[in-house]
Amino acid sequence: MRSMTAAPPSASSVTIDDGPMSLADLCAVARGARLELGPAARARIAEARAIVDAAVDGPDLVYGLNTGLGHMRDLRVDRATLGLYQEVIVKGHVGAIGRPLPTDVVRAAMAARINGFARGGSGISPAVADGLVALLDAGIHPIIGETGSVGAADLMHMAAIAQVLIGTGRAELQGEILDGAEALRRTGLEPVRLGPKDGLALISANGVSIGRGALVVDRATRLARAADVVFALSLEGIRGNPSIVEPIVAASKPVPGQLEAATRIRRFLTGSGRCEPGGATSVQDPLSFRVAPQVHGALRTFLGVARDAVELELNAADDNPVVDIAERRLVSNGNFHPIAMALAFDALRPALAHVGLLADRRLDHHWRLVFAEDLTEELLLALADSGALLRYAAAARAGDLRALATPATLDIGSLDLGQEDHSTNAPTTVARTDAALDALADVLATEVLSARWLLRLNQTVDLGVGTAAALDAVEAVLGGLPPGATTEDRHAAVRDSLDTTILDAAEGTLEPSIGR
Repeated sequence: MRSMTAAPPSASSVTIDDGPMSLADLCAVARGARLELGPAARARIAEARAIVDAAVDGPDLVYGLNTGLGHMRDLRVDRATLGLYQEVIVKGHVGAIGRPLPTDVVRAAMAARINGFARGGSGISPAVADGLVALLDAGIHPIIGETGSVGAADLMHMAAIAQVLIGTGRAELQGEILDGAEALRRTGLEPVRLGPKDGLALISANGVSIGRGALVVDRATRLARAADVVFALSLEGIRGNPSIVEPIVAASKPVPGQLEAATRIRRFLTGSGRCEPGGATSVQDPLSFRVAPQVHGALRTFLGVARDAVELELNAADDNPVVDIAERRLVSNGNFHPIAMALAFDALRPALAHVGLLADRRLDHHWRLVFAEDLTEELLLALADSGALLRYAAAARAGDLRALATPATLDIGSLDLGQEDHSTNAPTTVARTDAALDALADVLATEVLSARWLLRLNQTVDLGVGTAAALDAVEAVLGGLPPGATTEDRHAAVRDSLDTTILDAAEGTLEPSIGR
């Protein structure tokens, strides 16, 4: 689990301007990069704001501009109180509870909202947009409780950001928790004054769902690649049959994700004794080995769906009402409802669970091979130092994966006197996917340690180039632990290195064109 202060400082900079923001750029800002608004983005913001200013004194009711919200949608707000009303909108929607979101998620949410402003649909005041950019780049990170949104705009989450901008609430600054006003004072910033529609524009968006979704997709992409490495090590450990990744197999069923997984695994095994005649112990391994390319490929397919959905939401105008710059009007709508993205994450978790289920089943086959040997003194000593009983923890985590695979998008009932009678539960389904990645990493790390144990017992030296590099990286990670390190320490070290050091070592043996 990431801490509140996980985002490191960065000298890099990301500019939002004409084109769409990439998930890579959003993740860079989440991890500390500075953010800037380019001239084209500023021009769109100013043009949209002029339309809002013109509508303020018009005769028509415009939702959230001169009316109440939710079930009070048809009640007019007096012109003289519109500025105060926007502050009331912000303060009245603060309600997220639970442990604070990690800093990288908070930064991602802020950056996603700024990118939403740049699309021109919000009608935000330029000074308010600049204020949020300044807040982000000053390293002021509002404290946001994890639970509060039902996925029809992350109102309570985004209100926690907005209240720091106006000088209230709480924020983290350089590891210290401060009142929002004090955080602004220490960085030389002034509280922002809200004009008509500004409060609604700040909170009526899915910044947390989108921002965390981008980080989850990025993390899941690396873990999916790491799963290929883990499987290759496991196949080496049981002296398995590599026929499953031969080119004819993928060509016979050219599912794109399956082809990528099979190609990578085959290249990791290049030079392995498993690929020589007589190198495998069986003509056909159990299904948990035999269908790994298919299952890893399916994960890639659904990961692509989630990636596309997050990119679409990130670069959309999800404001209600949305400013129609071409027609110079404001239009009530339901674009705050990110159902496609929420469903994409609901679909991604079962795919993650299947990858973990295969790894859990393979651990049983590891055990069978080890305990088929006579219980010599050497084996008993190796068993005591192997962390073998991590297999039980892995089984529990596989159970967590199955539980987390349950859909979340159908869990919310009717709210606000029936006016808000459907929601997507987007923040929850994204958060559950993040938790599923934690569980999968725990299972895969256990498989790495188990495969290492098998390879050491069997004294297998004819490894593939990729598996040898991965195993060397594992040994380096474990060798870096202090004397007296526990089984839990070894597991944590491998888990935390799985999609970084260990993955990078294995992928360093691949040609650049092969799925890095």
